Amino acid sequence: MDSTILVRNNVTLRGRGTRPMLFAHGFGCDQNMWRLLAPSFEADYRLVLFDYVGSGRSDLRAYNAERYASLQGYAQDILDICGALALRDVILVGHSVSAMIGLLAAIQAPHLFHRVILVSPSPRYLNDGPDYPGGFERKDLEELLATMDRNYIGWANVLAPLVMRNPERPELTQELSESFCSTDPVIARRFAEVTFFSDNRRDLASMTVPSLILQCSEDLLAPVAVGEYTHRHLRGSTLEVMRARGHCPHMSEPEETRALIQRYLCAT
Repeated sequence: MDSTILVRNNVTLRGRGTRPMLFAHGFGCDQNMWRLLAPSFEADYRLVLFDYVGSGRSDLRAYNAERYASLQGYAQDILDICGALALRDVILVGHSVSAMIGLLAAIQAPHLFHRVILVSPSPRYLNDGPDYPGGFERKDLEELLATMDRNYIGWANVLAPLVMRNPERPELTQELSESFCSTDPVIARRFAEVTFFSDNRRDLASMTVPSLILQCSEDLLAPVAVGEYTHRHLRGSTLEVMRARGHCPHMSEPEETRALIQRYLCAT
């Protein structure tokens, strides 16, 4: 066991099972965002939670701008953790950008993974012609990044309610906004650019590990059409369109999220 990597990524181990279930958080978040979902799996799995370098309580001294200039650098964090703990037969649960990060890790080392759960995935956030409605025009995302540069706190307070999309539960929006604000602004700005301008559509065809796609309804960041596109191009995938609104079903609807994951794992 390589304790250096475990400290670097603030790895937390829980659960009473043997098969590992590794939870990978989304942009601007950390492992705490899984607290409403992960405990449901503690009886049956060995839970592995972590923070990407630059997020949460990771070791910021380990951040390398060149490594994390692409999603592959974050995928290497996942592979490093699997290596440090000698994990095999992993069920990887990746939210938002971590759906694609997890996909890249599974493409690189398919022998390590049993199933991949893609929560609110998007292989491309930009619209690209009539056949791919990613959800955003380039000028929209460029303005988003410019707002981060001008007023980071203001950006977080504007984006959080749009991402959460559960106005009747303001505490969730507040938590997400605070999570955004707790991230180093320089690192968050770089991660945002990598996230929103990556194009992983061609990578879908290289994925061989069976997967579950959890697609939220009324998701600003990953519209239903994106989930359907991902399903069509990802062999061996199962698509579930959820009642949950917004982009964070593990926070807004943890029970529905748990039930769909458990049903999928029991059936496979």
